Amino acid sequence: MLNTIPGESEATSFEARLQKGAGNAIACMGVTARDRVFILTDYARQRIAEQVAWAALQQGASVTVRFLEQYGERPLKAFSDELRTELLEARPTVTYYIATAQPGEISFRIPLLPFLVNELKVRHGHMIGIDETLMTDGMCADYEEVYTVTNQIYEVVRHAKKIHVTSVKGTDVTATFHEDWRWVPCNGRYHEQGKWGNLPEGEVYTAPATVDGVLVCDVLGDYFSEKYGVLEHPLVINVENGYITEIRSEDTAIADDVRSYLFSVPNGNRAGEFAIGTLTSLQKLVGNLLQDEKMPGLHVAFGDPYPHFTGADWSAGIHVDVIPSECTIEVDERVIMRDGKFVI
Repeated sequence: MLNTIPGESEATSFEARLQKGAGNAIACMGVTARDRVFILTDYARQRIAEQVAWAALQQGASVTVRFLEQYGERPLKAFSDELRTELLEARPTVTYYIATAQPGEISFRIPLLPFLVNELKVRHGHMIGIDETLMTDGMCADYEEVYTVTNQIYEVVRHAKKIHVTSVKGTDVTATFHEDWRWVPCNGRYHEQGKWGNLPEGEVYTAPATVDGVLVCDVLGDYFSEKYGVLEHPLVINVENGYITEIRSEDTAIADDVRSYLFSVPNGNRAGEFAIGTLTSLQKLVGNLLQDEKMPGLHVAFGDPYPHFTGADWSAGIHVDVIPSECTIEVDERVIMRDGKFVI
């Protein structure tokens, strides 16, 4: 993160960090003058989209910006033919999704992502839930370090048979893995067509075969992230053979809200993602899933396992991450993290 220099106003420093974050978003995708950039945003995140667009123009790229509100009333529940046609006509080489999360809108994003990456073969920056705090924090990280650390952890876990995670708050969970389901390194460098990542970046993930134990979670994903932020009382989730069996919290309304959503669709309560954050510059949870899931440690998602990317043989209509904190992680009995700090 940029520091304020003597004589520099706080506002100027903030603007400089916003510009640096936007520049990093462009650098992560390797944008050059040869690129056609398509930014899909919403009215709430227009300012951030404009910063990223300007950074792309500075590289000589052509830029198209469209708003989700142009394609229907929010939340959008389906990937419309209108947007599909517009993307095909624009023939982008790089795309960004810079927008807020709304309840149920993941049913629009789930088919959008493989269309962009697998069919159009774009380099894609997925920034669902981005805000100016993240642009001036995680997006200002040293992405050379992110690249190095992420690849290092990927090499450790890519052939893992069993990972055991505990935390000081009571998380105690064990996951096993299929040999033919892929771990994906999200290292912040997407310079090849058909590559994508969530920005801010820094994690490795896969779809687990089984998950068993207890997760004590401080931050939730999807629209719960903006709704609840860092939880005052952790959400406790019991998991058996990959499926949620119980959700509880001192805040019973939150537990009821999450339970209702996760059990609303087939496989919504099934563990679809098991991931380790690798963005080592982060110091604390901020209540925004997009960044908090990159905190060094564990996050698990229930619902869709991103089968197009992990090779999983099932799917779901939702995807909700949960984040325990201060984790100790053992990969096939090798400790790689203790109390939230990497030890390799």
